[in-house]
Amino acid sequence: MADDQRDPASNDLVISYLSLRRAIGFIGLLLPFVLALVKIALVFVHVCCDQPGIETSISAYYYTRLGNVFVGSLCAIGIFLLSYRGFDRRDEIAGKIAGVLALCVALFPTSPRDIPAKTSAVHFISALLLFLTLAYFSIVLFRQMDPNKPPTPEKLKRNKIYLICGCLILLSIAGCGGSFLFRHSAFFETYKPVFWFEALAIVSFGFSWLTKGEVILKDD
Repeated sequence: MADDQRDPASNDLVISYLSLRRAIGFIGLLLPFVLALVKIALVFVHVCCDQPGIETSISAYYYTRLGNVFVGSLCAIGIFLLSYRGFDRRDEIAGKIAGVLALCVALFPTSPRDIPAKTSAVHFISALLLFLTLAYFSIVLFRQMDPNKPPTPEKLKRNKIYLICGCLILLSIAGCGGSFLFRHSAFFETYKPVFWFEALAIVSFGFSWLTKGEVILKDD
């Protein structure tokens, strides 16, 4: 799917696409910061009795005071993705797949610390497939160009951003997988590598969608 070449102001359909991309992008970009900083602030002012500091993963915020924010944000992303059509059949299919996976991540939580739960398998598989689908959006779908029109300088710059964001998502997936090898170590509990890799993936996804929504590097 090439970047939209039509004037958004004259096309309500394009406006809705841009709005969806921006909404998805902003939620993804802000989610890790909101979860981490608001929880730290609530603990600091003694509003909640959660453990101080960041959690071991983004998913672990399900069991904090911000659990509703975590679930609500993922459900919003899921619904937006299910509503997303784009301009290509692959866009629509990828959007629906990602939307269902985002809802599964939200509604099938990971297990509490060291407590087995049947929902964990669904959660982890859904999260993995969701990140892979989001990487596919960035690396493949967003970087397509109209064969009948030469790409603008801004489009070429956007394609570099999409590629970087997609590669960072893939790197984060590998980082999360490697981090779980040390999940019972002091390093895992102290430095929270899964949280940082997940945050990197979510922020990269958000930035990619904001770029696609023409928040930056918009064509003249």
